[in-house]
Amino acid sequence: MRYVIVGAGAVGGTIGVRLAQAGRDVTLVARGAHLDAIRARGLTLRQPDGEITARLAAVDGPGERPLPADTVLILTVKSQDTAAALAAWVDAPVVGGGTAGERLPLVTAQNGVANERAALRLFADVHPVCVWLPATYLDPGVVVANGHPHPGMLHIGRYPGGADDTDRAIAADLNAAGFVAPVRADVLRWKYGKLLSNLGNGLQALFGRDIPDALVERVRAEGVAALAAAGIAHTSLTEEKAERGDLVGQRPVDGEARFGGSTWQSLARGTGSTEVDHLNGEIALLGRLHDVPTPANVAVQQAVRRAVRERIAAGTFPLTELEKMIA
Repeated sequence: MRYVIVGAGAVGGTIGVRLAQAGRDVTLVARGAHLDAIRARGLTLRQPDGEITARLAAVDGPGERPLPADTVLILTVKSQDTAAALAAWVDAPVVGGGTAGERLPLVTAQNGVANERAALRLFADVHPVCVWLPATYLDPGVVVANGHPHPGMLHIGRYPGGADDTDRAIAADLNAAGFVAPVRADVLRWKYGKLLSNLGNGLQALFGRDIPDALVERVRAEGVAALAAAGIAHTSLTEEKAERGDLVGQRPVDGEARFGGSTWQSLARGTGSTEVDHLNGEIALLGRLHDVPTPANVAVQQAVRRAVRERIAAGTFPLTELEKMIA
């Protein structure tokens, strides 16, 4: 299999470099200064046990040449960028005829639970991944991956359910690259469990490490209530902890611990958007559909959007402001 990683940031960069180190054919898709840096110097992956720099093919889109028929597209962009990425790749020609949307597997290695439904509108073969992969992308050409002893755990299956030989083949390559990659017919149950954990991402982006426990508990409790009202199954914290065990933890890289997750990184980099509307916003949506109040999640959405709009630095949003918005 050949892999095209659509979004060579923290998650995509880690997966791409590790797959390449395991001897797989990898092409990275990036843009701007990050793309320029990868083309000029390669992509450097800094890890607890040292760093590696991979000189990989890097592009900004599908181009005009047909994709090989054994290509797997791995979508690792943030959820707010999914629609544009799908539109860019769905009609890419494939060797032997047809298009990527018709013939190639699309792997959604992303936070949130809305990407798969969006992908299935355009791609016939969609494979969700529940991503536990602690990594950071802040500087062009560099990704810091704190996962240890394995860089991450990546559950994979089919959408809307089940698992097949494609899942098993991709999982085998991910395992060879050092990841823990269970194949699960109920992968969406794991993704909804991860969604509940990701509800704290917006709080971390707003307040840094100093987050009141009561706020973390409240956004999660609203999420649990909304999923229950919608009849959506999800994993528990106990089940997730048992699954990870000692396989995926975090260690400092060059003496520095990982500071913030994906939403914090978006604010820190000043990207102009975050995935909050696909995380806390998913709970707000389910709450409105099923008459479940979700004021804390709605307030986090609004506060993060305000932080983006007003260029409020990551970790510096006034706590009293969010408390007023919730009230």
